[in-house]
Amino acid sequence: MDMARVIVTFAFVVGSCAAACSSGSGSSSSPPPGDDGGGANDASCCADAGSERASDGGGGVMDAPASGEGASDSGTPGDSTGVVAVSANSFLASLGVNTHIDQGFDPTKYVQPLQYLGVRNIRDGERNLASTIMVHQQTGVLVNVTAGGDVTGLLAAGKQLAAAGALLSFEGPNEPNNFPITYGGQMGGGTGTWVPVAQAQRDLYAGVKGDATLGKYPVFSVSEDGAETDDVGLQFLVIPAGSSIAMPDGTKYADYANPHNYVIGNAGTYNDNQAWGAADPTLNGGVGGWDGLYGEYGVTWAKQFKGYSNAELQTLPRVTTETGWDSVNNPGGEHVQGVVLVNTYLAQFKRGWSYTFIYELVDEQGSTGDQGLYHTDFTPKLSATYIHDLTTILADTKTLASPGRLDYAIANEPATVHDLLMQKSSGTFELVVWDERATATDSVTVSLGKARKTVNLYDVTTGATPTKTLSDVDSVALSLSDHAIVIEVVE
Repeated sequence: MDMARVIVTFAFVVGSCAAACSSGSGSSSSPPPGDDGGGANDASCCADAGSERASDGGGGVMDAPASGEGASDSGTPGDSTGVVAVSANSFLASLGVNTHIDQGFDPTKYVQPLQYLGVRNIRDGERNLASTIMVHQQTGVLVNVTAGGDVTGLLAAGKQLAAAGALLSFEGPNEPNNFPITYGGQMGGGTGTWVPVAQAQRDLYAGVKGDATLGKYPVFSVSEDGAETDDVGLQFLVIPAGSSIAMPDGTKYADYANPHNYVIGNAGTYNDNQAWGAADPTLNGGVGGWDGLYGEYGVTWAKQFKGYSNAELQTLPRVTTETGWDSVNNPGGEHVQGVVLVNTYLAQFKRGWSYTFIYELVDEQGSTGDQGLYHTDFTPKLSATYIHDLTTILADTKTLASPGRLDYAIANEPATVHDLLMQKSSGTFELVVWDERATATDSVTVSLGKARKTVNLYDVTTGATPTKTLSDVDSVALSLSDHAIVIEVVE
């Protein structure tokens, strides 16, 4: 976490609206030390996220503004029955990371790492906008911009980014419990009143939606609103009628909820289903003590103010602009950081999160911790390599309007094994199967419904080229442990 007064988020263009059926994220108290302040479209469409069976959740990413988006493609129909895929391009567009151009770090050093990672979103600050725009021009990312109490400056920054074709969305004040703001001459957040925070978020939303240029861009909510000391209704996107809280009924705050559901959790331990648990929308803390959707928008963790029901949380539009794992101070070193963060991207998307931003790109730039995907000398950690492998395997530039079906099944699927079916614009299916065991292993067989002409297997921890190519097979046996395997079905 850093002290930047205004944070910006970059995001590449997203594809068509995929699912928001879900089941992901926890509750909690304060975020882990060293996290940062820091996009998505005002869309409410939901569809089937594909892959995993309904009992295991559902989810996906929602649309961003279409400017600059790769052309849409209808894809190939695939099988007549089976699981409906999501567009690989939509998944890729959900991936983000925090950077620190705002604080004066050399933006030219970010270009190659971002290109290597293949993520399409970054989160940064309002200052040094010319450098931010340069990074957009070099990498294709779009920008989500956020501020503390400077709503006027935030809107102005948004207009400048929009004019450069770089704006994705806006975000409200960053963790006011940790970084109180001043708005309208009054201090808000921390242990004092949160009315100024609510007023700033309300005015940001009104300013964006009331502007002819900015109105199409979505707004992300305040982060850590579960810390409200007085009930100002930030646990809602729109305050419902009859709420009897400090702000008026009908007050509009945001298009997307925005918890900082750090995958490490407040327990600081490494457990089975670490990423899956952090992404659960109705879990109240859980074994990891995750600071998730429930504790921010269900029942606030500080004062237990009531928000949405569990049923409503399942489909609540949501993003996370910070999550992370420290490769030195958290369990497991670089390998565990790498597999957990890849699993986090997958689990978040699967369970209905539209965007997920890892904190952070480079060690010790927004904090003194080692949460970066890169060392301070910009050499990649294993996390950067594993993410690169995943995005390279799944690489695509067009969003499928109507992905096809693949008739596959995983019999007796263990509780720690999850799957996500994607389809590229070429028609190729990419079935990601990942296990979230902290220590043990699982053996599963993936039935492919019928003999498939060519099946390529990839392991995100060993590279971006196939570990094995199979011909005319109707099933694949996998030995799984803590990371993702990609089964590529080429018809």
